[in-house]
Amino acid sequence: MYSLLLALIYLAFISLGLPDSLLGSAWPNIQSTVQVPTSYGGILSFLITASTILSSLGSGRMMRRFGTGGTACLSVALTAAALLGFSVSNHFFALCLWAVPYGLGAGSVDAVLNHYVALHYKAKHMSWLHCFWGIGATGGPYIMGLCLSSGMGWQSGYRVIFGIQFVFTLILLLSLPLWKQRSADAAVHTNLPYLPLKQLLGLPAAKTVLPAFFLYSALEMTTGLWGSSYMVTVRGISTQTAASWIALFYLGITLGRFFSGFLTTHFSDRQLIRFGGCMAILGIFLLILPLPPIALCLGFFLTGLGCAPIYPSMLHATPAIFGTEAASSMMGTQMAFSYLGSTCMPPLCGLLTAHISMVLYPFVLFFFAVLLLVLSQIQYPPIQNGHQS
Repeated sequence: MYSLLLALIYLAFISLGLPDSLLGSAWPNIQSTVQVPTSYGGILSFLITASTILSSLGSGRMMRRFGTGGTACLSVALTAAALLGFSVSNHFFALCLWAVPYGLGAGSVDAVLNHYVALHYKAKHMSWLHCFWGIGATGGPYIMGLCLSSGMGWQSGYRVIFGIQFVFTLILLLSLPLWKQRSADAAVHTNLPYLPLKQLLGLPAAKTVLPAFFLYSALEMTTGLWGSSYMVTVRGISTQTAASWIALFYLGITLGRFFSGFLTTHFSDRQLIRFGGCMAILGIFLLILPLPPIALCLGFFLTGLGCAPIYPSMLHATPAIFGTEAASSMMGTQMAFSYLGSTCMPPLCGLLTAHISMVLYPFVLFFFAVLLLVLSQIQYPPIQNGHQS
């Protein structure tokens, strides 16, 4: 049962990743269908992310009401319904309406499954869990590209992903008895009290941990969003080459999370975060220095490699830092701060570079990485049963 539940969690994270990268790959075609300006894609993205933040904050209540398996099943079903809604929409307003359940479905499943793995499995599984998210995030645009290249249209791409999500929903529904047999899971979502946001924010470690989650997502999303623009406008790289080279950043994250799973048996979460932060800073230095253009490839790859262990290690450390009583509520809050960072900072960085210079791009990344490293290494006494030890 232990291995079967883990396989189901991996499967659920593939389903979580599939729709995450779908909007960006489909938007040029969606835009031509609904006849709105290109910038309106940002409205849909904001609605999805804002709904995800709300869902993350409420994930603790969801888990106590429906359990981990039930919350995962409901969340994937909600996402599937939203994908079906996208596939039959021909007006921008309808897409905006479906964007809300699209985001609500993602937040809760992300938080509860991260919490479950952090509580019941070894650190290596947290790293590999996010590798499986990468498989889904890579597969979504690939499926959409196949549908578009075959002339089936973007609606068909969403229908295919809906079909996959629907199958995942049925699998999770059939697996509910397995989750209920896990007595430890039942204790987590029935016996522990729900901690309100004000109380969570008052915990001493929250003052550094939550900003660290914000900064990590700001670093990852800003690197990926503006990396190609930096290479084209500042370093004179062609658009086609820049698009290929920025993929090395995501390759570094994917490979890094796979191999960091093995490193968890030899290093603690804090050590892996420290190693990853230093590696990311080294990669960003290569983006700043006036080296030959090929150094940009190594720079982006090392930055991704450094980012790889940070997020899974911070998530896995949650029960150790906050204790089991607060961990389930804190996990959703951490996810909310993470989504907030990925929502706010990339556009702000874009405004900064647009009004001053794109040369500032790697310096902004350097600031994020250094501050993240400092905050993540501040150590607090662990909390046991809701009290500082």
